[in-house]
Amino acid sequence: MRHAFGLPQVLLIILFIGGIVSVTMRYASLGAKHYADSYTREQAELFLQSAAEATLLRISAYNRSSGGCMSDLNITSSDGRFNAVVTIERYYLADGTACNNVAYTPIQSEESHGMVSMKVVVTSDNTNTKILHPIRLERRSLQRP
Repeated sequence: MRHAFGLPQVLLIILFIGGIVSVTMRYASLGAKHYADSYTREQAELFLQSAAEATLLRISAYNRSSGGCMSDLNITSSDGRFNAVVTIERYYLADGTACNNVAYTPIQSEESHGMVSMKVVVTSDNTNTKILHPIRLERRSLQRP
């Protein structure tokens, strides 16, 4: 009698190899989604920083001669994946200057004149096919324009 594998042993080996391949593919797809989400989140964080800097630039160029101050700003990324809503919460201004439409705190220190407290909220456009999971980032900061 010849020594060889029987049909049940061959089927078990095929099932075992198939199980290993399916588990490997599952973890590979999870890893790919994780890296894609991490990349998209990093892009959203960079866009958040850019939106804050753009807001500071707009505040420095804003004409406050009428007594008003800039209160909010909406920015959309060039590729349309992210939208930033920047809300100016409070201005810290020296005595004699005021904002009629935004909360302001008169201060006595010249070093703190012109500080601004802002909240930046970045959300992803979920209709974009490159966004796998929705992203929402929020940051509050105290800046000098």
